[in-house]
Amino acid sequence: MSNFNQLSLKLELNEILGDRKLENRPKIVAGNWKMHANLKDSQALIEDVGRFAKADANCKVIIIPPFTHIFPLSLIVEKNHYPLVMGAQNMYYEDKGAYTGEISPLMLVDLDIKYVLIGHSERRQLFNESNQIVNRKLQKALSHNLTPILCVGESLDEREAGLTDQVVKRQIVASLSTIDRESLANKFIVAYEPVWAIGTGQVCQANEANRVINLIRFTLSQHFKTKDNDTLFGDSIPILYGGSVKGSNAKELAVQPDIDGALVGGSSLIAPDFCEIIKAFS
Repeated sequence: MSNFNQLSLKLELNEILGDRKLENRPKIVAGNWKMHANLKDSQALIEDVGRFAKADANCKVIIIPPFTHIFPLSLIVEKNHYPLVMGAQNMYYEDKGAYTGEISPLMLVDLDIKYVLIGHSERRQLFNESNQIVNRKLQKALSHNLTPILCVGESLDEREAGLTDQVVKRQIVASLSTIDRESLANKFIVAYEPVWAIGTGQVCQANEANRVINLIRFTLSQHFKTKDNDTLFGDSIPILYGGSVKGSNAKELAVQPDIDGALVGGSSLIAPDFCEIIKAFS
C-alpha cells in the first residue's frame, strides 16, 4: 500500500473510530487442537484445563478438539461442571446428503456444540475454501444458531507486498456478503490469524495485531452501516488474535484495547501454557 493510501486510511479510521466508546465485549480464549492428541491424552488435557478454569478463569474458554473427541470430552466437562464450552473445527454448508467425510451442522447441534470455526487459513489453503464457500458456511451456521468464529488473515507474500489491509478487508466483506447485521447480533466472533505467524513461532507484534483488528472493526462497521446506528457495529464484535500465541507473549496481546482474546493452536495442547494464556485474558 502506498504512503498516500496508508495516510488516507488512517484519516478515515480516525474520523469514524476516533471518538468511539469501546463496548464491554467478552474475553475469549479458544484452543484449536487441530488433528492432534489421541483420546487418552485429550481426556487428561481437558481435566487439567478444566480444573484451572474452574479455579482461576474470568473469560470464556472454548475447546475445539477433533470431531471424534467432542462427545467423550463433553461428558467430562458436564460431569465435573468445568466452565468450558465445546466448539468444532469445521462444518459443511448442507444439513444432510451424500457428502462423504463431511460434518453436518445438525450433527453439531445434536452434540450441543455452540461454536464452529469457519474459514481457518488451513481450510482456505489446503482445502481450497474460497470466500464464497466461507459465506455459505456462515449462513448455514447462523441458521442453526451456531456461533461462527470467522478466521481471516494474510499470507507472508501478501504482507511483504503491503497487501495486509486489502486482503483482510476483502475476506471480511466477501464472507459476509449475503448476511444481514441482525443475524450476527450476539453470535459472531472474528479471529485475525496472519498466516505467516501460524505454527511458525513468529508472532505478529502486539501493536500491529491491534491495528489490523481495529481495521476489522472499521470494515465491519462500514459494511453494516445504517443511518439509524447508535453505535458502531464493529465495536460490538469480539475479535481474537491467533498465530503462535504462547504464555510468554499473551500478556502483551491482552493489554491491547481491540484484542478480545486468543485463538490458540499448538500451545492449547500444553496445559500449563494454555492456562497462562487464559490467565492473561481473565
